[in-house]
Amino acid sequence: MPYTLEPAYDDNPRLQELVDRLRTYLTDELIPFERAHGITAESELDRPTLEHVWKRSAELGFYGISLPPELGGQGLSLTELCALKEELTASGAALSHSVLGDMGGPLRVGAIVQYATEHQLDRYLMPVIRGERACCFSITEQDAGSDVRRMSTTATPDGDAYILNGHKVYSSAAPFADFAIVVARMAGTEEAYSAFLVDLDTPGCRVLDGEIPMSGQRMEGDLVFEDCRIPAKNLLGEIGQGLRIGIGRITLNRLLHCPSLIGAARRAWDLSVAYSKSRVAFGQPLLALQAIQHKLADMATDLYAARSMVMATAARADRGENIAVEANMCKLFTSEACFRVADQAVQI
Repeated sequence: MPYTLEPAYDDNPRLQELVDRLRTYLTDELIPFERAHGITAESELDRPTLEHVWKRSAELGFYGISLPPELGGQGLSLTELCALKEELTASGAALSHSVLGDMGGPLRVGAIVQYATEHQLDRYLMPVIRGERACCFSITEQDAGSDVRRMSTTATPDGDAYILNGHKVYSSAAPFADFAIVVARMAGTEEAYSAFLVDLDTPGCRVLDGEIPMSGQRMEGDLVFEDCRIPAKNLLGEIGQGLRIGIGRITLNRLLHCPSLIGAARRAWDLSVAYSKSRVAFGQPLLALQAIQHKLADMATDLYAARSMVMATAARADRGENIAVEANMCKLFTSEACFRVADQAVQI
């Protein structure tokens, strides 16, 4: 039987059924939809296109599937969520980021529901979970990436409001979001940061085109705040909780980025195997050459190691263990391993 990197989940019938249904949706509906509309990874997406995916994914039970049942999800474990995220990018679908709600959807707000007031739930978070609105998360600045305490965006109390001033970068989903979760330094303080829900059509708030990465995806935006007045009721959590809200979700997201990388690398491996079978050089398929066999074996080994590492860490998180160190290790190893796979695919 030929070796395959496509995983099976015989020990978890529910997950296997979800994976099978997701694969069917991707191959039978989403990818044909993209082809019919000329959508590629480099396309500039419009809101109606994205809403079509949100609505259909919700009908099939995938949109926000990892949320708890009381929020409309199925309460998937992190291990199960990792399995679904791998399948999405392994399919090669350009709109895969919108099926579960990674890009501006439920997976962006699920971790902050615990901090929200009833007003914030009704106006902001629940509409995102239902696929009616989209959000982005804004914490990074030009000189404040991992060193978030260097941020210069400030929030100044002003009666029943806060005045925001600053410039955020790399806000994923900003080009089509309705509001942002913004972390800012409290003016006049050194170590007090707070989070705010900011409607992107608020006077004094501008959304600029962000940097386009090597992948060509147009998903990033800059947010510029110039005396942007935010109602006090839009403070998320308490004053000073901004970094807890921001960094808490970032640690988990570092782990959850990994299965998407693994899926993309798995697709590169699949394409490499198919190409090496069909490409004939010097009278024989490339796959007959030992040098090509070695490359494919190295690629498969990197992917197997990365997946094992990520799934083991997800299982620890599901048991309630602290994965602050392991999540960073996974992101480091997986990103470099998957880059090696992609590089070898290009060579083949």
